[in-house]
Amino acid sequence: MIRRYMPKTVEEFTHWYMRWVSPLSLIAGFLLDNFVLLRRVDVWTSNALLLFYLLVSGACIVFLNLAESGRLNNPRALAVVPFLPIATQFSFGALFSAFLSLYGRSAAFATSWIFVVALALLIVLNERFTRLYMRLEVQIGVYFTVLFSFLIFFIPLIVHNIGPYVFLGSGAASVACVSMFLVLLRRLVPGIIAARMTRLARIVAMIYVSITVLYFSGAIPPLPLALKDAGVYHGVARTGDTYTLLSESLPWYEYYLRYNTTYHRAADEPVYVYTAVFAPSGLTTTLYHQWQTYDTTIGTWKTVGMIPFYVVGGRDDGYRGYSVKSMNLSEGRWRVNVVTEYGQVIGRVSFTILNVAVPAAVEATTR
Repeated sequence: MIRRYMPKTVEEFTHWYMRWVSPLSLIAGFLLDNFVLLRRVDVWTSNALLLFYLLVSGACIVFLNLAESGRLNNPRALAVVPFLPIATQFSFGALFSAFLSLYGRSAAFATSWIFVVALALLIVLNERFTRLYMRLEVQIGVYFTVLFSFLIFFIPLIVHNIGPYVFLGSGAASVACVSMFLVLLRRLVPGIIAARMTRLARIVAMIYVSITVLYFSGAIPPLPLALKDAGVYHGVARTGDTYTLLSESLPWYEYYLRYNTTYHRAADEPVYVYTAVFAPSGLTTTLYHQWQTYDTTIGTWKTVGMIPFYVVGGRDDGYRGYSVKSMNLSEGRWRVNVVTEYGQVIGRVSFTILNVAVPAAVEATTR
């Protein structure tokens, strides 16, 4: 009975896979990456898994082009060729899913939404257009994109540093790796590569420029740093390794949104902003709480304070710290950006100050 519903030919299997298995595996893979396999970007098993996907996708590209050029003559190897686009799609889909999970956690959506949405769009396109992977230009373009996206956070893990120069080093390493890959392909399938080398070089250059522009415009989040926890409070006190936070009672959903929180401020009461920033083991850097208020007269955000704090990597729940402001706290919209020394936004706490005559009722929580 079950056999009636199972695919009977290779063509039927590929159609069956793309229609039923592929969408389900995408959802399952994303959940598995987000909650199990990729909980921390600095764990060696996570990076080994991503490297495995890169190697599998690279091998699929090589064998697809060997088959197209007629240089793959082994009958057993040829029998596997119809499955190669599926394997390529699966590997690229797993990489895009992993990157969406990792970059999404690090992104301040207000500034990095372009890159995060682009990753989500690439996942959708990856699932819908498997047959495009038969085209060499698509293979190399997607491969360079996932390679660059991986090295953006893998190189900082190796050198224990972040910043523009490290990013440029990641870009140079990506270009060098894809160049060596194209040299290998040219030796294996010279007829295919030689005729398309100029076009392939242009594709790589366009992707490199696009990702670089996104990075320096602040659209790419500063992975491997990630904001784990943040909020505005009426008081913060540290006792040993424990932080005690005094907060107003909020609906459960407002805690997760971190936007449009109303801070009821009594006369001369200070405002505290607490954050916990994850950094991988071995990485230390200086971050800033950038206090900004919205100037309604000119319609822009105005920076009124930059408070530095030192971050030491390695703690699962992030390196904790806070800043406090007690002077010139006018009513209206406020936000505190958590930024790197190069101005990249890791996260943001937004709130509205409302002056009140009686101090707000607060409750204590610990972190």
